[in-house]
This record gives sequence, C-alpha cells and structure tokens, in this order.
Amino acid sequence: MEINPEELAVHERDKLLIGCIVPRPIAFVSTVSTEGRFNLAPFSFFNGIGSNPMTLLFCPGNDAQGSEKDTLRNCKPVEEGGTGEFVVNASVEVYRRQVAAAAEPLAWGESEFDLIGLTPGRSQRVQAPRVAEAPVAFECRTLQVIRTNPGQPAGGNVVLGRVVHVHVRDDLVNERMHVDPEKLAAIGRMGGFGYCTTRDRYEIPPGRRALESEGD
Repeated sequence: MEINPEELAVHERDKLLIGCIVPRPIAFVSTVSTEGRFNLAPFSFFNGIGSNPMTLLFCPGNDAQGSEKDTLRNCKPVEEGGTGEFVVNASVEVYRRQVAAAAEPLAWGESEFDLIGLTPGRSQRVQAPRVAEAPVAFECRTLQVIRTNPGQPAGGNVVLGRVVHVHVRDDLVNERMHVDPEKLAAIGRMGGFGYCTTRDRYEIPPGRRALESEGD
C-alpha cells in the first residue's frame, strides 16, 4: 500500500502515526499557570534530544478547535505569555492508570492532580511542581516552541526544554549513572488505547558486532 498523507483525513493520519511509531515513551508533564494553578498531562510524542546541554522535547498537539492545550499554554516562553517552565515525570507501572486518567479534558484551572490523586511535590529550580510519587523527574526551562500548524485542529507543537535539575530515586541509579530498568518499570504507548511494559528486554552490541552476535 502506498499512501499520500494529504489524501487522508487528519484522524487517519493520527492512527498511522501512533500505530507505526511504537513503543513511545510517555512524558508525564506537570506545569503551573501564570495564576498558580497546577496541571498534569501525558504526552507520548516525547524524547531526549542531547546531553550537552541535557535537553528533551515533547509535543502537545492543538485541541479540536485549534487552541493550545493547558500544558502548552502554561509552559511556553514568558515572552509568549507562559511561565517558561515544566517538569517531565516518568510514567511507570505503579501509577499507570493515573497516567491515562490525566488525559481527561478538564476546565481551565482545574487540576489533574486532584482528579487522579497524585501529589504535587516541590521542585528545586522551577516553579512547576513535580509528581512526588515519580521515581524520576526532569525539571526543565523552555528553550523554544516550534509550531507546525498554528491555530489549526491537531496542529503540532514541539516544546524544547533544557533540563536544569533531575530527581532520581536513590535505588534506581548507581555511581556510574546506570539506571536499573527493572526498578524503574517504565511504561510506553502503542496505538489506540494500547500500552506496554519494558520488562521484555535483550541486548545487541552496536555496529558491525550486531551482525555477528548470535541473536536473541
């Protein structure tokens, strides 16, 4: 099958993206509005960018009316009317249902923390709260927002953030900064309502050695 995306409806393009780009890590993003109201939402278009400086990105799409979702409204740069800060919390098995529940569309100013029963914790270098229960949290300052289709329904927005502080539960990481994936117990997104765990893992050496290894 050969597909021209311009000939598909927007919702069909979305199905292709989320069905083919799998598994996706989930950024559980906490923010605070300029009025001091807390917000928490999951975003599965998310990844790291680089380590020098430590930077990451996540992508909050526009809503069905083409307006900015609360997370973007909060974390966009100060000169654009936001606070310029956010926290990316790990999405993990122990509160997997709360991650999904935080996608509930609430009225402006209502907090997902209250809805799902997780605790806003104090951050060290940003005003946005972290999830106190999260085993990992990246405090970030917004560097830039790239808008692919401003003002349009489902238009994409790429939020670039510089990590200024990291919270990691003591038992997760060793002195060489190696994270124990079993203890982290991260979850990921598949297509539709699908989620996955990261328990099924294997190692393959990089480069040419991958072709010479015996396999799984």
